Amino acid sequence: MAKVRPSRRIERAGVNAVRTLLEDHEHIVQEIDGGNDHGEDLMINTTRAGRRTGHYFAVQVKSGKKYKRAHGYAIPVEDHFEDWRQSRIPVMGFVYDPDMDAIFWVNLTKELRTVTEPPSWVQIPLSSKLSHGTIRGFIAEVEAYVDSAGMRVRSSTQEEGFAGAARARRGLNPATAPNPMYEGLGDFALRHEQKIDTVMRDIRRALPLMVLAAIMIWEWPHQIKFVEMNSGMSPILWVVNVYMFIAYAALTIYFEFRAGRFPKQLGQWLSLFATNFLWVPVFDPGDGHGWWGTTWIVLGVFAPSIGHKALLVFFIGYAKERKRRAQELAGHQGTG
Repeated sequence: MAKVRPSRRIERAGVNAVRTLLEDHEHIVQEIDGGNDHGEDLMINTTRAGRRTGHYFAVQVKSGKKYKRAHGYAIPVEDHFEDWRQSRIPVMGFVYDPDMDAIFWVNLTKELRTVTEPPSWVQIPLSSKLSHGTIRGFIAEVEAYVDSAGMRVRSSTQEEGFAGAARARRGLNPATAPNPMYEGLGDFALRHEQKIDTVMRDIRRALPLMVLAAIMIWEWPHQIKFVEMNSGMSPILWVVNVYMFIAYAALTIYFEFRAGRFPKQLGQWLSLFATNFLWVPVFDPGDGHGWWGTTWIVLGVFAPSIGHKALLVFFIGYAKERKRRAQELAGHQGTG
């Protein structure tokens, strides 16, 4: 039968001590299968007020007297130099001293990025002790390093976060490596994602309005010329009257869309009105004071006036009916 190595008990004591300390402070710890073979034992996701922060780091734990030095401790690099140095999340080295029941730490990724040749050991000073009294400062330092190096992991679930962190610890990934020009903007967009989505939906809904406004601006001189050629009235007053009704009807449709309703009949009437009054002056301006042009001038005076009143009557009526139904529903719920 295979024998259990005597050193395994000490190694497990170190991993358990680190896990217990971090979990006591509500950080999420996941043990890595076969961690000793790949250079990491634990994956940590820090939390704040019970919420995951997106800051992850890997942990290599060493235990026993052989890692103690005259002025501190040390972790062997062996063949992990490039893995730890190029990891997309920081790899922390922890040494557990069973005689003192104490943990000491070092940021392996940070230290190894300062050298070009692989050292045999990474030193840990006695001042880098991890305990209940120092863990808040340790977590703050790790999170600051993650942010400064652009190592934060985006995820919607804990499982996705650990999976992304596991991929990241294997080295730089061109698909996820940060672009310093846009990381700040990306963080801003992520923090205000819901508000930005709302604004973008409103912009998409308003796009037809913007197109209609551009057409009306472009057609303004053609409308003025049409009135001047076919009547003696003020061209500006006539065009403003027509434009105000088109804008009023278009805004009514826009706010109906925002409410989740589609005013099909109003859309048909607006399409008919806008198509005729915006098309005629451009493509059939006439030659002045003919019956055709005069007819459209007269319609342009009376149709918007009637349209404004009709919209007010119908949509105020619809709003009143919705209010009445809401009050009746509230009354039924109150009595129930």
